[in-house]
Amino acid sequence: VQLVESGGGWVQPGGSLRLSCATSGFTFSSAIMSWYRQAPGKERELLVSISSTGGTINYAGSVKGRFAISRDNAKNTVYLQMNSLKPEDTAVYYCQRIPSFGSWGQGTQVTVSS
Repeated sequence: VQLVESGGGWVQPGGSLRLSCATSGFTFSSAIMSWYRQAPGKERELLVSISSTGGTINYAGSVKGRFAISRDNAKNTVYLQMNSLKPEDTAVYYCQRIPSFGSWGQGTQVTVSS
């Protein structure tokens, strides 16, 4: 199983980023996928999940209305569009299957600052 996150970077408050997670080694089209983040000194936080068909999406309150998850089952990839970014969104972002594989990708760093 491989989960490869990309698309992070530095952005000013109010800016946007689009993260991607390319996957392999499992049947992506049947999997519930999710995005997590982990800020320094904090526990990993579940942000959003998306059902295998994309028909059911659940957001954490901290990102609802600002972030949008999507998936492309033909490309085995899940995306996270992040808008109206805030300094408190600074973290390493990870994708993961639900239930978790137990191992994680390297994540992608998102830094929001002026």
